[in-house]
Amino acid sequence: MPKILIIEDEAAIRRVLGKILAEESDNYIVEEAEDGQLGLEKIKNEDYDLVLCDIKMPKMDGVEVLEAVKKIKPEIPFVMISGHGDLETAIQTMRLGAFDYISKPPDLNRLLNTVRNALDRKTLVTENKLLKKKVSKNYEMVGSSEPINHIKEIIEKVAPTDARVLITGPNGTGKELVAHWLHEKSERSGAAFIEVNCAAIPSELIESELFGHVKGAFTSAVKDRAGKFEAADKGTIFLDEIGDMSLSAQAKVLRALQENMIQRVGAEKDIKVDVRVIAATNKDLKKEIEEGRFREDLYHRLAVILIRVPALNDRRDDIPLLVEHFSEKIAAEQGTARKKFTDDAVRLLQEYDWTGNIRELRNVVERLIILGGSEISETDVKLFASK
Repeated sequence: MPKILIIEDEAAIRRVLGKILAEESDNYIVEEAEDGQLGLEKIKNEDYDLVLCDIKMPKMDGVEVLEAVKKIKPEIPFVMISGHGDLETAIQTMRLGAFDYISKPPDLNRLLNTVRNALDRKTLVTENKLLKKKVSKNYEMVGSSEPINHIKEIIEKVAPTDARVLITGPNGTGKELVAHWLHEKSERSGAAFIEVNCAAIPSELIESELFGHVKGAFTSAVKDRAGKFEAADKGTIFLDEIGDMSLSAQAKVLRALQENMIQRVGAEKDIKVDVRVIAATNKDLKKEIEEGRFREDLYHRLAVILIRVPALNDRRDDIPLLVEHFSEKIAAEQGTARKKFTDDAVRLLQEYDWTGNIRELRNVVERLIILGGSEISETDVKLFASK
């Protein structure tokens, strides 16, 4: 049930507000605080879905309460209660993050509409947080081996900064997981994470994909279109397989990194962007530079922090954890009970040569779950996981 706190120093106003809310819904739990200090203490110690807060109060005014709560529980919507002379201040509180304001004496319909809208907003924020946790679980970094622990330590240090990161490693090792974790542990986690597979986009389209285009820039440009850099503004753009990007596109990416400016294909106007760039490749970029296929100045711009993701053969100690993780995930996806892998089966999987890395291991685990017995044995591995 929605829990609402009324912070108001006038007892009569508290009673009126409480009565209106009680008549609106039996499901509302309404609590009161007679001043800002008491209200702030209640918010620190309890969870509320909405706060109705007076502006002018003794001890601590409503603006101070709002500023303090936005630092500790920013998701709580605040509706400010303003007297006639407080309207200018009430409008200012909107800039500080207040959801809305209502005037004294409160208009019944305005109050109830504002309360409903604020509670709907709180529900949406909560659902988004739960969804984000589910998304995060999809990109969980599984493993406790020394190489993986080293990567986790680097992520903890680097993620809160805006430093550009270049992730290297063979195909199928999980470079995209590292990129997602860098974003989700950063100050930009509330903004967009835009992923671009540079190898999957034809070279003649990569510039339009990254920077957008204006109508008439080329034959199929029938209208203006924003690119991935604009979509990632205030967030993160992940340039996967950047070693496959054309030299022409590399030059434009370099300019974007140097000046925080982009230009749509066919346009003359610059567009300012605030984007953190994370790149990944399975190629040896230094060799690509020597052979003239990659710009050295772009490499140095991208490789502020280098993270190398090891091949699965270099982290065999993680295979038991990965097998358990994948078996749980696959069972959940298929709506079936999780199958247990015997110790001998896991040991045999640890001995394999995993040229396809994590991606290959996941496919093998899924194959064993589908084709194997109720418990996956060493025999099942020999029969169905043969390479």
